[in-house]
Amino acid sequence: MRNLIVTSFFLLLLLGACQQEIENYDELVSDASIVNDYMEQLTDVIVHDIFSPPVAARNYVYPSIAGYEVIRHLDPNLQSFAGRLNGLSKIPEPDSDKKISFHLASLQAFHLVSKALIFSEDSLHNFHTNFIKELDTKGFPKEVKENSLAYGKKVSDAILKWSSTDNYKETRSFPKYTVDYEAGTWKPTPPAYLSSIEPHWNKIRTMVLDSATQFIPKPPTKFDLTKGSKFYIEMMEVYDAVAKADKEMTEIANFWDCNPYKMNQTGHVMFATKKITPGGHWIGITKIASEKSNLSFEKTFEAYAICSIALFDGFISCWDEKYRSKLIRPETVINEHFDENWLPILQTPPFPEHTSGHSVISRAAAVVLTDIFGENFAFEDDTELQYGLPIRSFESFKAASEEAAISRLYGGIHYRPAIDYGVEQGEKVGNFIVKKLEI
Repeated sequence: MRNLIVTSFFLLLLLGACQQEIENYDELVSDASIVNDYMEQLTDVIVHDIFSPPVAARNYVYPSIAGYEVIRHLDPNLQSFAGRLNGLSKIPEPDSDKKISFHLASLQAFHLVSKALIFSEDSLHNFHTNFIKELDTKGFPKEVKENSLAYGKKVSDAILKWSSTDNYKETRSFPKYTVDYEAGTWKPTPPAYLSSIEPHWNKIRTMVLDSATQFIPKPPTKFDLTKGSKFYIEMMEVYDAVAKADKEMTEIANFWDCNPYKMNQTGHVMFATKKITPGGHWIGITKIASEKSNLSFEKTFEAYAICSIALFDGFISCWDEKYRSKLIRPETVINEHFDENWLPILQTPPFPEHTSGHSVISRAAAVVLTDIFGENFAFEDDTELQYGLPIRSFESFKAASEEAAISRLYGGIHYRPAIDYGVEQGEKVGNFIVKKLEI
């Protein structure tokens, strides 16, 4: 009995010690790995909720900017995006009379904006709530916590108000894409024959670009099935690429697939395989680079914010061209006019062909990441490990973007011009962002 009393006494002392407020509280929340943990949670939910690639980019950019706008207060070299991003005029300033942990406030802002943009709110809510509870047990001061969470909410409210004016909600009620069945124009592709996604994405407000039409790429080759025509040669290049694809080419195609719409069919049963989006892959690369460079909490948020801006504007620029040219996919034209049994290595995504989304957004992301981390930043890309794909090594971000681009030819879902012109388009988008934001 005496031993039980002594044990209970020491347990109470230990509990009391844990609940005592500590002075070095910011050390509990200042590790950059926490930012990466929050971003990974968001990625997991984006994959689970099956957001389209353009919408997923939107789900990354607003939370990243929210977190950045809070944490920038700790680094005088970090400028607010207010006045530098389209439509963003002012961000609430912190109350100088209150003790605030800007690390905690930034996580709060990131969390609240993330939760407002996705469907599976409980997952993010539980993660954030558990993190706050853990801080309580470690003695994080109650007053500082409340001040920090309150300031994070003020910033998140401002970012969400700004996001509500980007025309996203309005485009939800715009007419669906109408297939016109003209020769050479896009048609739904197997196996699910899904309707074309986000035909009005060029109506979304850009972050840095002047407009969706600022960098219109070269048009696709004129549709012409005459043997020996330029289009015929491009079609046959796709056909032959799939036929001659070796193990390395197939691995490259699968590594960069990033198709959240992949459907599997067994008999009459069809089910989806949930996969990371193209933007999510580059967010993963940003994490890898940030960790390798030992970036601070503040600079990690900056890297995520700038990369997500490049992804967001890259998708708008690309989607503007997709629904201008409305080019037919290789799978459709080959099945209809050359080989009805032909299948690409990758499943054709549900939107027009030109330009290649991977080519545009990968190059845009590579340009801004190169500006942040350096020209010859070698890295091991393990982003796809959790989806059963091996690690790939790259000598630079641009080398990775080039492989992402050519993967679309190896996979049988893009003609050569969509890839080459897409890379050029992404290069222009990325360079403009670097210059305009003075990274």
